[in-house]
Amino acid sequence: MKKFILSVANILVTMVIVYGQAKYISRTGQATIYSHTVAEDISATNNTVTGLINPKTGDIAISVPVQSFQFEKALMQEHFNNSNFMDSKSFPKINFKGKIANLASINFTKDGGYDAEISGDLTIKGTTKPINEKAHITIKDGKISVHSKFVVKDIGSYGVGKPKGSKKNNVADNIEIVYSAIYEKAEE
Repeated sequence: MKKFILSVANILVTMVIVYGQAKYISRTGQATIYSHTVAEDISATNNTVTGLINPKTGDIAISVPVQSFQFEKALMQEHFNNSNFMDSKSFPKINFKGKIANLASINFTKDGGYDAEISGDLTIKGTTKPINEKAHITIKDGKISVHSKFVVKDIGSYGVGKPKGSKKNNVADNIEIVYSAIYEKAEE
C-alpha cells in the first residue's frame, strides 16, 4: 500500500511540474544585427527585446522594437529607421512566433544545456516568412537562457529598401542576427 501511495504521489508531483509549468518571460533580451558591405560594416544592438516561452507547449514569441536599435553612427540609425529602409514608424516591431520543434529533448525542470531546433514565422516590415533555426537553451536555477545566431537571407524580400545605383552595395542582402535573453517565470 505504501508503494502505491508513493507512486501516486510521484505521478501527481510530475503532473504539477509538467502541466503546471508557467510561462517564462524576458523583458531585457538583446538582439544584435551585423552586415558586411563594400562601404563599411554595419552593426547595431537592441537591449529591449521581449520574449515569452511556454515550456509545456514549446511556444515562443519574440518582439523587437525597431527604433531601439543603437548604431555607432547617428546617420546609420537615421537611415535604418527611415521610410526607405525599415520604416519604423509604420512597422515598429519585428516579430517572431514559433515553437521548439524538438521540445521532448529539453528538460525545463533540470539544470543543463540543450540544443533546440526552432521553427516559426518571422515578420519584418509587414512581411512574414517561415524560418528554421537553432538555439542553445540553458536551464539554471529556475531561469531559461536562450542564445541563437542565424542569418536572415535576402532582406529585400521582406520589403526592406535597398539603395539603387552606385550605392546599391551599401546594404547587404543577408543580415546576421545574434539573440540572447534570460527568461524568468512569469507571475501568475
